[in-house]
Amino acid sequence: MPDVILSEARTPAPALAARAARTGSSPVRDILALTARPEVISFAGGLPAPELFDAAGMADAFRHVLAEAPRRVLQYSTTEGDPALRAAVAARYSARGLPTEADDLLVTTGSQQGLSLLATALLEPGDVVLVEDPCYLAALQIFSLAGARVVPVPTDDGGLDPAALDEIAARERPKLLYVIPTFQNPTGRTLSAERRAAVAEVAARRGLWIAEDDPYGELRFEGEPAPWVAAFPGAEDRTALLGSFSKVMAPGLRLGTVRAPAALRRACAIAKQAADLHTSTIDQAAAARYLAVTDLDGHLARVRDAYRARRDALIDGLPAALPEGSRWNRPAGGMFVWATLPPGYDAAALLPEVVKHDVAYVPGAPFFAGAPDPTAARLSFVTHAPEEIREGLGRLRKALEGTRREG
Repeated sequence: MPDVILSEARTPAPALAARAARTGSSPVRDILALTARPEVISFAGGLPAPELFDAAGMADAFRHVLAEAPRRVLQYSTTEGDPALRAAVAARYSARGLPTEADDLLVTTGSQQGLSLLATALLEPGDVVLVEDPCYLAALQIFSLAGARVVPVPTDDGGLDPAALDEIAARERPKLLYVIPTFQNPTGRTLSAERRAAVAEVAARRGLWIAEDDPYGELRFEGEPAPWVAAFPGAEDRTALLGSFSKVMAPGLRLGTVRAPAALRRACAIAKQAADLHTSTIDQAAAARYLAVTDLDGHLARVRDAYRARRDALIDGLPAALPEGSRWNRPAGGMFVWATLPPGYDAAALLPEVVKHDVAYVPGAPFFAGAPDPTAARLSFVTHAPEEIREGLGRLRKALEGTRREG
């Protein structure tokens, strides 16, 4: 029998899935990697102030659950989540005017996973998703990976335009609307109660789901909160409300919740079983213990006071830091200020020079699903203390001095 001759030729491995090839990396994450040097004062990342974390309270919670129930908290758990944690979240929703039972909730590995589960449960390739323009970057990534066609809805200083939403929904026949109605990322804008009611009415009349993302709602510095979109007539049976512990406790916990109608919640639970079985048992147990014994509202009051002072430091310093003719808003809470430079400036093109001065922001263009605004930039005010913010704005002023408008 002749010897088998093995060819040295190699067949290339199959290509990546189209969804992986078409979905780019997050520019925010990339900028964070570039500005990780400790000397950089960064307005780029939406990073909660680490010195405000209740590290002692969290450590006590972990010690307690490990001492009291080690076999339970180190074991596999149910997909739906820790019953005590879901009950605590349900009680907080109910106390704020949205009646909720523990069984209405699914615990997720951060609210980011909640959005991914919703995309898996709801979207077929080619389905239309409507988003605010500009929009949270990671949501655009999630919808791209799901194969959805993302259609932007225009916004103004008051947020999403309900009349434009109605017109676009009639034309595009979307399956889902994604919205951050309170202290939106990236703009910091908040929808009024009137606009929320209009959004709910359009969704009911046009027949679409709503994904209402609320990571920042408890970071209000002034004014009265508006009800969730989920609470308005027409939205009750079609809204998935995403909650997060990242901004109120600690982002490292990676804990969130989805409050959704039963059929959708069950579909998300099945998707979660396929994704990770369940969220960390010990982290859920520690969070439930923390909520049971800690005055979270008192802790949040201290966080809000600190963030208010940081917002004010940023707003007060922007007139001297940005070129004449720039505009910016004054959010009533949250983490972000949205600024636009005068016409002819390009925030992305200027960023390399800015980073040389050990300061950074995020250019606004990548946040747009439609035509980008090259003059826009997002500035986070929560990571640094007021004196560091003032120093950072001084560096930004020097970096922008002498820059010329493009073309």
